[in-house]
Amino acid sequence: MDTHVCPWWLGYFLASPLRKLIQDPDTILKPYLREGMQILEVGPGMGFFTLPMARLIGPRGKIFALDVQKKMLNSLKRRAEKRGLIDRIEPRLCPNSSLGIDDLGGRIDFALAFAVLHEIPNIRSALSEISHSLKTGGTLLISEPNSHVSAEEFQKTVNMAKDSGLSEISAPIIKRSRSILMSKSK
Repeated sequence: MDTHVCPWWLGYFLASPLRKLIQDPDTILKPYLREGMQILEVGPGMGFFTLPMARLIGPRGKIFALDVQKKMLNSLKRRAEKRGLIDRIEPRLCPNSSLGIDDLGGRIDFALAFAVLHEIPNIRSALSEISHSLKTGGTLLISEPNSHVSAEEFQKTVNMAKDSGLSEISAPIIKRSRSILMSKSK
């Protein structure tokens, strides 16, 4: 699988309100979120999913938003400040070699990797870090664009997640995506 990081300027298109016609964050994520949750979002871009999640988890919740592009995170911060949600979001610039989340071990209730794993050079390592960050019973929603990730490649990702200690719960239907909800049992 060829990895390629989405250019920062494309983030403006990905954060467009028109995208909600195809992939509405509230519809996709509301079933998995509760007030006060601790969330890990890998590759938030400019916050298309981050901002709605911040609203849904309320003032006691926290989102750790990881990206390798400082310009994406700067835009996310501006958009969150404008909406009064920045106190619920901790943007983190992660190194190229890892997600850099050792400090989150066993703290995360829900993790989101939406259209990002195919951009990570070492998917197995990233999934291991995500699994380590999850509480027992914590969940991970993986969704990849079916235009970029074949069914075979997606299954390889699912298998790597299973190797990292995650179990399949369901395969949510998300337009233009291959998706799976997984849980950490131990």
